[in-house]
Amino acid sequence: MRECYKGIFESKMSEQIRSFIAFDIQNENLINRIASVQKLLMQTNADLKLVAPKNIHITIRFLGLISPEMVDKVYEVMKKVKFVPFNIQLQGLGVFPTVNYPRVVWAGITLGAAQLRSIFEQLEPMLHDLGLAPEPEFNAHLTIARVSSGANKQRLVDFVTRHQEYEFGNIKANCLRLKRSQLSAMGPTYTTLKEYSP
Repeated sequence: MRECYKGIFESKMSEQIRSFIAFDIQNENLINRIASVQKLLMQTNADLKLVAPKNIHITIRFLGLISPEMVDKVYEVMKKVKFVPFNIQLQGLGVFPTVNYPRVVWAGITLGAAQLRSIFEQLEPMLHDLGLAPEPEFNAHLTIARVSSGANKQRLVDFVTRHQEYEFGNIKANCLRLKRSQLSAMGPTYTTLKEYSP
């Protein structure tokens, strides 16, 4: 076991930290392919808010607001997760929760989905023991846009349906990160607090 990066964290911080555990997307070609699809999504004239390509990631577990003291406790939990670096294939488009009421546009995950679920299932009981509310459901995906209203909904749904098998590419999942999310009018800023690679 090794620490691949100790992260940026001030122990004197007193405010609650909005946080999540994730794998980052660090393949520039894949990020560019996602950005190209986002441009096509905007051409549907649906009311979308795109996720900035630099912010796209695979969320394993959203933690919500945690105390600075909890950061180290979550990190200790992360270091107990057993996995070996694995490949993830990003393929397909879809929406949550349904095509009749799309609120999120996502890129799908085929290869690697089982390993991601295993990591979630290892983390979940340990995070619950720390006092975090349970999150029983896990869907492996990348959020690439959020739907703000029903404007041109059918055009959006038609586009997503036509691209259900779209292939974005592959990434290597080798470093699990605890991320801080700071919200602003310009959109969220994500900072790595801790990293763990087995």
